[in-house]
Amino acid sequence: MDLKNELHERTPVIPDARSRPPFMAGERESLEAWLEFYRTTLPIKVGGLTAEQLCRAAVPPSSLSIAGIVRHLCDVERYWFATAVAGTDQPARYKADDPDADFNGATEATALADVAAYSQELIHVRELAANVTDLDAALPGLRHGQQLNLRWVYTHMIEEYARHLGHLDLLRECVDGATGY
Repeated sequence: MDLKNELHERTPVIPDARSRPPFMAGERESLEAWLEFYRTTLPIKVGGLTAEQLCRAAVPPSSLSIAGIVRHLCDVERYWFATAVAGTDQPARYKADDPDADFNGATEATALADVAAYSQELIHVRELAANVTDLDAALPGLRHGQQLNLRWVYTHMIEEYARHLGHLDLLRECVDGATGY
């Protein structure tokens, strides 16, 4: 397929089949349910967009784009679960030599693949988290030289998603007027 046709392709439209977090749940179940709710919200918010729409910096003077947020969350998932939770030294997908490459490096040529990479990354990180049975146990990876536990990582990830999904709401409304996801 040539680039011209590829740029007119769209991300899949995902029906909203999210499971709402339970009102009565234990701590781990509650943390995992909220994180999964947010993880499954992202594909809904980006559904039906073209590569150009994904990469559009819709709120000048900010260069923030929908694809940039998807790339950032993909790298965030990889860092927290592969590095902190599993203790591996897996390199970021996007950052390389530029610490803002996840946000600023999105291009129309790679935007659809970046959305697909996010979904693939989730498969891997869910497995890594499932291998940790104790929310309180010190994880093998460190953050700024400090130990942390899975509870902290889950809480941080929920905060990370809540913030960036709010950004996506604003960007999506500017890009095509869609609201209410």
